[in-house]
Amino acid sequence: MKLLRVGDKGKEKPALLDGNNLRDISSLVPDITGAVLADLSRIKAADLSKLPVISGNPRIGVPIANIGKVVGVGLNYSDHAEALGKPKPDEPILFLKPNDTLVGANDTVRKPKTAQKLDWECEVVIVIGKQGLNIAEADAMNHIAGWALANDYTERWFQNDRGGQWDKGKCGNDFTPLGPWFVSKDEIADINNVKMWADVNGKRYQDGTSSNMFFKPAFLVSYISEFMTLYPGDVILTGTPAGVGMLQKPPMFLNVGDEVKLGIAGLGEQSQKIV
Repeated sequence: MKLLRVGDKGKEKPALLDGNNLRDISSLVPDITGAVLADLSRIKAADLSKLPVISGNPRIGVPIANIGKVVGVGLNYSDHAEALGKPKPDEPILFLKPNDTLVGANDTVRKPKTAQKLDWECEVVIVIGKQGLNIAEADAMNHIAGWALANDYTERWFQNDRGGQWDKGKCGNDFTPLGPWFVSKDEIADINNVKMWADVNGKRYQDGTSSNMFFKPAFLVSYISEFMTLYPGDVILTGTPAGVGMLQKPPMFLNVGDEVKLGIAGLGEQSQKIV
């Protein structure tokens, strides 16, 4: 099942991708919220052929409404860590991103006024479907509703050169394009082995696989739930493979007018222009 929200910003309506057809599911659910992700039975039971088709090419919004938490995991890919010359972390590196970083998969991304080193990161996203605190790793997959694609934009000058925590390099407006879809768990045979890629201005820079994750999704859900309650609709960004801008030789960063395209097998594709 691939669920999404389409329409102008603030006026999105829930939809489902049915083959090549985009169907309006607002007669089934008022929106795609955490509560809906916690119980997808009404959508699963529906006769899709009787739902209206949405014509044209509407804007694709953030696929989940009213997301409570955006949790990020840093340095979680072996090839990325190797390129940085860093060992595997003893424990996952966590950071939080505010909700106003969330934008649709193909929306524009604003470069902060004082930014000098704007970078891209293609990431698998865990979408929580069941509330939990201190979740056992063996039970963690039961708390996952599905997956999504995100670009975890990062301002490296803010993050690495100006002291303090990572958050200020991760929290710019528009810094978390999410989607195009929420993809239910059953759609992906093995989330621990999906292809990932990112292009800038038509040139491929990231070409990796989620098999290089140090800490896998089930462990991450269990680990993060030790420190905070996870609620349906919360999302976890799980890190990025090698090929980000700061590790190019010489380093390469994004400027106004650049176009970033990225994708993950089964989770869709995104395209953003930097403005």
